[in-house]
Parts: sequence; C-alpha cells; structure tokens
Amino acid sequence: MIRYKLICKKCDNSFDSWFFSSDEYEKLKKKNFLTCYNCNSLKVEKTLMSPSIITSKNNIETKNYEYKKIKKKIRDHQKFIKKNFDYVGDKFTYEARSLHYKNKKNSRGIYGTASKDELNELKEEGIEIETIPWINDNIN
Repeated sequence: MIRYKLICKKCDNSFDSWFFSSDEYEKLKKKNFLTCYNCNSLKVEKTLMSPSIITSKNNIETKNYEYKKIKKKIRDHQKFIKKNFDYVGDKFTYEARSLHYKNKKNSRGIYGTASKDELNELKEEGIEIETIPWINDNIN
C-alpha cells in the first residue's frame, strides 16, 4: 500500500489517498476514476510528500494490524450490503433511475456497478448514490 497526498487543481483541496501501488494510481488516473471529494473534479494530481519510513518491527506489525482492521471493516460492510440490498450488476444506473422516478421508497436498496460518467449523471438528476470501496472475494 502507498499513500499519496493529492491536490485538486480546481478547488485547491488537498487530501490523502491510499493505493495498492504507484501503478494502481496511474491506472485509476488514466481511467478518470480519481476525483476530488469536495468538488467532484477530475483535475486531481499527486503532490510532493515525505516518505513514511518504518523504523521498527513493531511499526510494521502495527501497520499490518491497521490494514487488516480496515479490510475487515470493508468486508463487514460488504456482507451487510449483500444481505440487505439487491445486486443489479451493470444495470445499476437503469435500476437506480427506476427506483427514483417511480418513487419506490419501500423497496430494498440496490448495489451494482456503473461508470464514473453514469454516477455523475445520477447525481446531476438528484438521485442519491454512494460509492464505497469493494474487495473482491478472491483477493486475500
């Protein structure tokens, strides 16, 4: 895992974000998956930051423990979502609009996949959505 300090070139907001590797950052940047949480701009860039140097075995164990704790929390959220929401796969955008415009307030929530553009369109239409990190079951 690597942490980068990011800055939004549109609103000058700076924030930290974690990536699996520097290649992962580049892939996400190229696919326009990096956005500013403040203004939703795609003009997000890495800034200079000092490296985090681990000085002892205890620090390594602490960081590993923290990573596992975060991963467990994400998996717990996923388990809750799978139990209480309907999976709609890549039909997420269509289903979200159907629920919103047909005013189906009593139906179960949904989860699935959508492109960044589709998510932005839903937000512009006033449809409430949330994006969460997702860990595939086949990854340790």
